[in-house]
Amino acid sequence: MITLIIGGSGSGKSEFAENLAMNFGTKKYYIATMAVNDAESQKKVERHRNMRLNKKFETIEAERNLALVNIDEGTVLLECMSNLVANEVFGDGGGSENAYEAIIKGIDILNKKAENFIVVSNEVSCDGIIYDEETVKYIALLGRINGYLARLADEVIEVVYGIPIYHKRKEEK
Repeated sequence: MITLIIGGSGSGKSEFAENLAMNFGTKKYYIATMAVNDAESQKKVERHRNMRLNKKFETIEAERNLALVNIDEGTVLLECMSNLVANEVFGDGGGSENAYEAIIKGIDILNKKAENFIVVSNEVSCDGIIYDEETVKYIALLGRINGYLARLADEVIEVVYGIPIYHKRKEEK
């Protein structure tokens, strides 16, 4: 089962995703994609680590190359697609020409291995701000990947002010 959880910055999507993962009785993996480049990103990573304390996640750092992540069956929480896309496009050794294919390959591999695959992503295309060409391409790529995930997902949940809004629900059997 794949679940896409999307929302704006500070919307509560990370906490919601972690709590959702706790509902599954399987081994839990947390794939952390944020590259720590400054004090602000370090602070965010520490906050997320503290949120995960006592939740028994095995943390896997994967700033790029999602297809190389090795997991057994279980629940996978990928946090966060927007960071992964930025790292693939703008990071050392990255390149936007192959980013889509590399990320989709990684998604498909993890989805086949995981019993439950929860992907957290940001909604970044609704602010109405005019950006430079490189940022516009990043936003378009993230939107394309989010669209792929939404079509693939059993559930699509937008978190707004900590409140989940279900855009797509898994059919009950």
